[in-house]
Amino acid sequence: MGLPRLFYSFRTRLLLVMLALLFATLGVQYYIGRVRSRQRAILVAGQEQALTASIALANESITSGKYMFELEKARNKSLLGEQAGRIINLLVVRDSDGRIEDSLDPDYRPETLESGEAHYYFISDPQVQLYDFVDAGEATAGFRRLRPTLQPTTQPVSGDPRTFAIPLQTERGLVYVVIVLGKTPMSDTSFFETMRPLLPTLFILLVSMLGAAVLVWRFTRPLNELARGANRVASGDFSFHVPGAERKDEVGRLAATFNEMVEQLGRMRELETQFKQAEQSAMIGRLASAIAHEIRNPLNYINLTLDHLRTSLAPSDPQKRSLVEKLTLQLKAEVARINTRITEFLKYTRPANLDLKPLDLRETLRDALSMIDVQAAEIGVETRFEENGAVPPVLGDREALRSLFTNLIINGMHAMEGRGGSLTVSLSAEDGLARVRVSDTGVGIDAEHLPKIFEPYFSTKETGTGLGLAIAKKAVDEHDGSIRVESRPGAGTTFTVEIPFERMKDEG
Repeated sequence: MGLPRLFYSFRTRLLLVMLALLFATLGVQYYIGRVRSRQRAILVAGQEQALTASIALANESITSGKYMFELEKARNKSLLGEQAGRIINLLVVRDSDGRIEDSLDPDYRPETLESGEAHYYFISDPQVQLYDFVDAGEATAGFRRLRPTLQPTTQPVSGDPRTFAIPLQTERGLVYVVIVLGKTPMSDTSFFETMRPLLPTLFILLVSMLGAAVLVWRFTRPLNELARGANRVASGDFSFHVPGAERKDEVGRLAATFNEMVEQLGRMRELETQFKQAEQSAMIGRLASAIAHEIRNPLNYINLTLDHLRTSLAPSDPQKRSLVEKLTLQLKAEVARINTRITEFLKYTRPANLDLKPLDLRETLRDALSMIDVQAAEIGVETRFEENGAVPPVLGDREALRSLFTNLIINGMHAMEGRGGSLTVSLSAEDGLARVRVSDTGVGIDAEHLPKIFEPYFSTKETGTGLGLAIAKKAVDEHDGSIRVESRPGAGTTFTVEIPFERMKDEG
């Protein structure tokens, strides 16, 4: 399988979509992980900076003997303002009794009462706000003693509020620098913050699902067309072709194969129909020969005998003579009708023996119309002949074409019997063809009968033999022409005959 053909494969494209989904998901997750890691690194660095600044400020306060707020005022820079959201408070706590000797938060600073006595807060006071204590083992054991109710943690989470206690040995004894860190934005655990990293992945999944859905829809839609086409072919319709045969994937190859199969089935059906017609023609030929041999001779004898009875053996009584004349004429008409049916059999089954000559169809059509003028007037049918432009002569057999058009005209007149109407015969030339249309306003032909009207022995008339239109089609075929019919029940029927006249130039 070549590379282009492999690329157009549905399986290949589906695999590429899945691989694209995989790499896109991994890429987005990698990028999000890198962004989150950087954010956490920035957070940790900020916390480290806050801790360093707090320890430095507390150490400077202890060594200088000044309060921390005095040191901040002197440098015009507040640790609480600089580390907003990180440093909640910074305290210096004496180890011996837990007294708070200094605090950035003014609520916990030592103060002088009106009596002149100094008032101190203690780390054990519940109103002193502290968060979970980061337990450092032996180094912070003394501080845990000062505030037993403080909840310790050995696995702090970056960004969560917590308390650090750093022991420092001074001239006045052991003190603890207590740093209270607040909650940072990275520690926000709201639903939206939790789901936000998943949104890009969700978006990629939705886009990939949409792409896969479109691909699957493009793959399954032709399959539905194939199923519909198979049902139509099963019902005998070989004119259906499924779309999508131009595609280069598996579905396109399947559609092309299906259409080729339908065409072959259609050709096989045509060959089968032709074979049946040939078989019927052969059978009819044998039957016609037998009929002609076995019946025509007795019919001729009967016809001659009727003439002899009518002329030589007629009664002398005028009334009886008139009756015998009437009966013999009726018998001769029936004999003639039988001869006509035999002639139809022979005309349909015998090979064509055409006398092809240049023929003006105007004369042939006018001759055929003149044969039914009287009968048409009796049943109230108006006949018209229309000629659209000049029509060159065709190479044809005069008798065969006259019989053809006469048959079509008589059929049209019979379709209007008892209701009246109009019958129009038009002649025109187009695309190298002489085109004759015979249109009537009669009862029309049912749609279910249209495909069968040119078959031998098919007739919608109770007294018809079903050979008239079959003989007409045979005559058209013998002239390398075509015949088709259009009809609407109750609105009329139009037969269109096309005969080529270009071949006359080739023969000349």
